[in-house]
Amino acid sequence: MDIRQVHQQFSTDEQCLQYIEQMRWADGAVRCPACGAKEIKRVERKADSKNRSKWFYLCLEKTCHNQFTPTSGTIFHDTHLPLIVWFHAITLMLNAKKGISAKQLQRDLGIGGYKTAWYLNHRIREVMGEGDIPKLGGIVELDETYVGGKQKGKGVYYGKKQKQVVVGVRERKGGLRFIHTKDAKAATLKTIIEQHISNDVQYVMTDDSSAAYSALKDSGKHMVIRHSIGSYVDGIIHTNTVESAFSLLKRGIVGNFHQVSIKHLQRYLDEFSYRFNRRKDDGAFIETVRRLCGFAPVTFSMLTSERV
Repeated sequence: MDIRQVHQQFSTDEQCLQYIEQMRWADGAVRCPACGAKEIKRVERKADSKNRSKWFYLCLEKTCHNQFTPTSGTIFHDTHLPLIVWFHAITLMLNAKKGISAKQLQRDLGIGGYKTAWYLNHRIREVMGEGDIPKLGGIVELDETYVGGKQKGKGVYYGKKQKQVVVGVRERKGGLRFIHTKDAKAATLKTIIEQHISNDVQYVMTDDSSAAYSALKDSGKHMVIRHSIGSYVDGIIHTNTVESAFSLLKRGIVGNFHQVSIKHLQRYLDEFSYRFNRRKDDGAFIETVRRLCGFAPVTFSMLTSERV
């Protein structure tokens, strides 16, 4: 969906709320989020503020009597932003090929403060982790790159010292995974291979820049393109598709975000792979709203905690 379509379909917060209800309870049977009871009633009330809903559900279970709305217990819970702003932000994040910064989101949506836009940005990003998904098969390309760690007097991508390792795994004509790792050693890459690449894979393509791909050595499926001698394509042997994904990621980080913290790097990687994997999917907006309905609230303190 584009901004125009979202604006036409969701011109009021009530329409957004009804849509969230449909995503949360797809079978049409609204249930109490506290006890799961179906015996509920809708209660109308006079809204005394622009951010307060004009109605709520009341659970009729005698031991519960919980009051809730479709946003209760979700990432939308207790938000001070209109739901229309959320829906526009989702659309902008899904349609921005190289991502959209919180500062740009603030300007485009007229959000009062940068922290509010940053918080909104990260709550949407929270649901873009893929979770438990099928492993990649067919022809898979595997490579690593280094981001961040700008050193005084040197270019952004000069050397590897103080940089963060990002491993990319991409199935040709299929899915993409970005994984933030502590290093690019053999044991680390072996774990990634086991977690993300199917045993039935046809081939795994890598370059020859590292001896860390030893886990593939005896598989009979490992094919290497020798970048060290200036070879980049040899028939079907190349890593160009995963490298093009790296290029998009780096242009997004340098051009839009400028820098990302180590703590949140995996969130940004999840966003890029989530958007890339759905670039031709007309249902990406629906899926994202549904995911937001299924995630518990994320507090500002959780995102700003010093723990990595």
